Amino acid sequence: MMNRSLSVRSKKSHDAPAVEKSAPKHRFTMASLRGIQQPELSKKLFKIIKSENHAIGAYESASRERISIASQISDWGEATGDDSISDISDKVGVLLSEMGEQEDLFAQNLEDYRSVLKQIRNTESSVQPSRDNKAKVTEEIQRLKYKEPQSTKLVQLEQELVRAEAQNLVAEAQLTNITRQKLKEAYDLHSAAVIERGEKQILLARHMRRLVQLLDDTPLVPGDVRPAFEHSAQARQVLNDAEEDLREWQPSFDPIPSSATDMGSNLMPASVTGDTTSTVEPSVAGGEDEVPGQTESPLEKREISGSTMVPGEGYHQQQQQQQ
Repeated sequence: MMNRSLSVRSKKSHDAPAVEKSAPKHRFTMASLRGIQQPELSKKLFKIIKSENHAIGAYESASRERISIASQISDWGEATGDDSISDISDKVGVLLSEMGEQEDLFAQNLEDYRSVLKQIRNTESSVQPSRDNKAKVTEEIQRLKYKEPQSTKLVQLEQELVRAEAQNLVAEAQLTNITRQKLKEAYDLHSAAVIERGEKQILLARHMRRLVQLLDDTPLVPGDVRPAFEHSAQARQVLNDAEEDLREWQPSFDPIPSSATDMGSNLMPASVTGDTTSTVEPSVAGGEDEVPGQTESPLEKREISGSTMVPGEGYHQQQQQQQ
């Protein structure tokens, strides 16, 4: 994690402005209008996915603001002319900036969760034509029975209805299979991301409390001189300890087990054979707000005191490696 140096000031002329000015990853595009064209079956999940997009954007914005505030608190401390405040505020800025990085990592993990929901939405969209076709044939049969009960076309339509019902039966089975599997997977990722963010933020906050305890706030009377700051080494060690704790962080929970490991490419149990060919193509994340490929975590490296700080892997990265 901590991919900043011991002082946030050392970055303010290079990296910090780039971070502060980075463009948000979530923007309104014409693709957003696709919601009004969504099949009825997938409209509700489309809306949820869209709302999650806005929420993720808020976390990314919070990340940028937190990093900016970290730099500001450091600059302010330096401007006070008080060595103690300057030292502590700068190191508090490092931890605040790290908290901002955690918000960005959380947003990335939510993107992964959101992309899994998209797979359910895309499957729902694929099933809608099957439902519509079955309803259309059924309606046509009822119309003919009422207007032309002797029509020879009824036999043909009834045969067509049998085929439509068979296709729809497969499609509905595929939908329920993918919905259950992906809903479980999505909220495994979501809950894991929330826990990881919470535990790491708590970890950083505890070290921040250690830092501010080093600041002597004993009142002085006019004319007295404040003793020189004697805890620079201890303050530096707090950041080293924070880095070490982040590196050694491990998930404190078990993955949610899945029974869908034997699902075939046609979204049916692998043991099912015969004419149950795939009616619905297995969906991947796509459509509205395409999720780009997995990007490198911003918490990969942070140089501190001449050493390279490499954080402990997050839960989602560990899960990907296990797969």
